[in-house]
Amino acid sequence: MANEKEVGLDEVLKKLGPFGRYTVFNYAFVLVPVFLAGFFGSAYNFEALDIKYRCEIPECEGLNHTLWLENAIPQEKGELSRCKMYQYINGDDSCSAGAFNTSVVQECDSYVYTDQGSVVKEFDLGCQNWKRTLIGSIHNAGFFVALPLTGFISDKYGRTIALSIASLMNGIFGIARSFSTSYTMLLVFEFLEASLGAGHFTTSFVMAMELVGPRGRVFGNTMINFVYVSGMVTLAGLAWYLQNWRHLLRVIFTPAFFVVSYFLFLKESPRWLISKGRYEEAIAVLRNAAKMNRVDIPEEMLKPQNFVKNTQEDTKTSDNKDEIEKKPSLFMQVIKSRIIVTRLVICSYMWMSCTFIYYGLSINSVSLAGNKYLNFMLVAMVEIPANIMCLIVLDRFGRKRVITVTYVLSGCLCISLSTLPKDQVWWSFVLYLSGKFCITVTYSSTYIYVSEVFPTTVRQSLLGFCSTMGRFGTTLAPLTPLLGLYYDNLPAIFFGSVALIASILIYKLPETINVKLPDTIEEAEEISRRNNKENNV
Repeated sequence: MANEKEVGLDEVLKKLGPFGRYTVFNYAFVLVPVFLAGFFGSAYNFEALDIKYRCEIPECEGLNHTLWLENAIPQEKGELSRCKMYQYINGDDSCSAGAFNTSVVQECDSYVYTDQGSVVKEFDLGCQNWKRTLIGSIHNAGFFVALPLTGFISDKYGRTIALSIASLMNGIFGIARSFSTSYTMLLVFEFLEASLGAGHFTTSFVMAMELVGPRGRVFGNTMINFVYVSGMVTLAGLAWYLQNWRHLLRVIFTPAFFVVSYFLFLKESPRWLISKGRYEEAIAVLRNAAKMNRVDIPEEMLKPQNFVKNTQEDTKTSDNKDEIEKKPSLFMQVIKSRIIVTRLVICSYMWMSCTFIYYGLSINSVSLAGNKYLNFMLVAMVEIPANIMCLIVLDRFGRKRVITVTYVLSGCLCISLSTLPKDQVWWSFVLYLSGKFCITVTYSSTYIYVSEVFPTTVRQSLLGFCSTMGRFGTTLAPLTPLLGLYYDNLPAIFFGSVALIASILIYKLPETINVKLPDTIEEAEEISRRNNKENNV
C-alpha cells in the first residue's frame, strides 16, 4: 500500500504524458519570466558598460584637431592612457610637445567620455573601475535575500503567488532604477530589485520541473535554457540599438507587470498542493489537465488516499498524540539528516562554482577584443548547442558523470587560456567559447540535478539555499575584470581552479537518472542508500 501511495502522482503524470496540451500551456506562461530573467540577470553588463574616455585637458579641448593628444597623454599597452596625463607647463595655444612636461605624469582631474549611454559617463566614474564593477556585485548580492525569501513564500504559500510577487518587485524597482539621479540611488535600487525580485527564475524553474515526470525533465530544462539564452541575446541587441542605459531598463522591466497577473489564472503545482495536504485541489488540477490533454484517467488513481505522503500518513495513523507533537519540524529533520546536510553543502559549492565561472566568462566577454555586443551575443549563443548537448547526454550517461566530465573540461580550457601568447586572439576566443560551452552544460545539468536530490516539502527552500550560496560566485564574478588589470589571464586561472575542485567533490553525491522526484526526506535519503548498494555490488 505504501508503494502505491508514493508513486501516485508520478503515475498520473505518466498518464497525462510528458508534454500534453496542459503542460505546454503552463510551460508557455512559465517561460515568459524565464525569458525576462535573461534580461534582468545580465542588464548591468550594459548598464555599467565600460566605455572609452580620456583625461580632460581644458587648455587644449577647444582645438579643432586631436593631434595634440599624443603630446598630452602617455601610452599604456599601445594605447593612450585613460587615467593619466603629462603635466601642462605653459600657455602654448597649439598644445605642442613643448607645452607638456613628459617627465611628470599626473592623475586626471576630469574626463572626456564617448557619447555612449552608460552610468560611467552619467555619474562620472572614469578610472573608478571598482565603482563600475560594484554595480554588478550589489545586484548579485541581492540574491542572498531574494532566493531564501522567495523560496519560503513559494514553499509556504505556493509557486504562483511567489512568482507574481517577485515579478511585481522586478517591475517596480527595475523601472525606478532607470530614474536614478545619483550613483548611490542607483545602487540602492539595484539591490532592491534583485533582493525582492530575483527569485522569479528559480520559482519558474521549480514549477516547470514539477509539471513533468522524470523523463520530461531534461527536455523541459533544455527549453528553459533556450528561452533564457534568447533573453540574453535579445538584451544585447536592445542595448546595441538603444545605446542608453535608462531606455534599456525601461524596455526590459515593463513586461514584468504582465507576469504579476499569473496568480489570477495559472494553476498551482499539483505536487506542491499534495505536499501541503490539499489533495482535493490537486485532484481538481489533475482532472483539468486530463480534460485539456483529452486523456482518461481512472477515478481510482485520483483518490486522495493515493497521494497521502509518509509525513501526513504518520500523523493520521499514530495513536500517540504526544509523539505527533514531538515530531520535529522539516527544518530540524533536514539538519538531523547527515545525508541531506552533506548533499546541501556540496550542491551549494557546485552552484557557487557554476555561477562564478558562468557569469565570470559572460561578464569578461565584453572586455574581449572586438564589438562588445557581438562578443556577448556569441558567448551567450554558445549556450544553445550546450543545452542541446545536455538533452543528448543527460538521459544517456547520467547527471553525475556528465557534470564531472564538463567540470574537468571547463577547468582545463580556462587554465589553458593563460598559456596562449597574446597575439593568438583567434585561438583565445575559441578556448573562451569552449570553456563557456562546458560550464553551461555543467550549470544546466546542476539545475536539474539539485532539483532531483531534495524532497518536495523543502525543495524550493533547499534549492534556494544552494542558489543563495551560489550567489557568492555571482557577487565575485563582476569583480574578476579587476584581476585582469594585474595579469590578463588571472581570471581564467581562478575559473579553472574552482571547476577542478568541484569535479572532485561531486563523487560524494548519488546518481538520479530516471529516479522519481522524492517527496519526503526519507525518500531523498533512500536515493543515496540505493546508490551505495549498487556501487558495492
